[in-house]
Amino acid sequence: MPADLNDYFKKKNGGGNFGGGGDNDNRTPFNVEPPDFMKNFGKASGVVYFLIAVVLIAIFAKPYVIINSGEMGIKATAGKFEPIPMEPGFHLFIPFIQQVFIVDTKVRIMNYSSTEDLGEVVQRGSGIKRNATISVLDARGLPVSIELTVQYKLEPSTAPQTIATWGMSWEDKIINPVVRDVTRSVIGKFNAEELPQKRNEIAVNIEEGIRKAIDAQPGQPVELLTVQLREIVLPAKIKEQIERVQVARQEVERTKYEVERANQEALKRAAEAEGQAKAREINAQGQANALKIEAEAEAYANKKISESISSPLLNLRQIEVQGKFNEALRENKDAKIFLTPGGSTPNIWVDTKDSQKAVSVSK
Repeated sequence: MPADLNDYFKKKNGGGNFGGGGDNDNRTPFNVEPPDFMKNFGKASGVVYFLIAVVLIAIFAKPYVIINSGEMGIKATAGKFEPIPMEPGFHLFIPFIQQVFIVDTKVRIMNYSSTEDLGEVVQRGSGIKRNATISVLDARGLPVSIELTVQYKLEPSTAPQTIATWGMSWEDKIINPVVRDVTRSVIGKFNAEELPQKRNEIAVNIEEGIRKAIDAQPGQPVELLTVQLREIVLPAKIKEQIERVQVARQEVERTKYEVERANQEALKRAAEAEGQAKAREINAQGQANALKIEAEAEAYANKKISESISSPLLNLRQIEVQGKFNEALRENKDAKIFLTPGGSTPNIWVDTKDSQKAVSVSK
């Protein structure tokens, strides 16, 4: 406690005596001593004030920054960007002299959609930007609308140079103009009627053109990931014309199919008739071959039979016939024997008392 405060208490107590008077010397003197920390407050007050000032600066000036994953910090000292970006983590900087700008390095999406899609609410910080559909002219000057989706991200290593050159709205200065210019250039080479049929070719040309233009930017500020052609919006008259052409083509295809089907049926019937004719021919040939084989077999048998006939065999057969004649005469003496002209074996007629029977004995 300060010295003047002690003096005050002494005067209050009458020169150090309790009760404030000097006549009563028997009273115990009342001396108030301040605490030790208050005795040293005057000496340490400068340090305390300094600590309080540091705390207040830390609260209001906030000389630190926390950078999350997928982000990059760019430190500017006296308005000049440092070339090396700040990695995710905790970083300190000098307030009022330095400033840290945090940029998003995650994958971002830029949609070119119709008016209805633009009315949808997009959450802030979601990394999705919505722009109006791209209006272009075809080779004949007819208006066509193109809807695209472009995926890209800021190159972290060159982020300070990119922000220093293009500013925080770098997307609208790098991505958007390139996408629109390349799309107009590609679509302008085709007629509106060709766009639906050549959709894949157009999508490839647009992506290659945008990628080439982005890579040609100084310092390679952006990495282009994908470009998707989502929709080709044609004028109503062009749609009607394309529909009529498609109907006509379908009719032609149907006619060609019917003709091809009729040709296939005719070929099928001709093949069946040819197969049946060949079958009959093969059957007739088989029968002819069978008859030929049979005739040849019979001729061969006759030849063998004729070759086997000899004089002794004929004599033997004559003896056998003569024996039969003798047996017939023994049984019926009225039997008549006569020879057939040109034949080698006689015919025998046997008359019996009951009835007449013609018996022909032949070899």
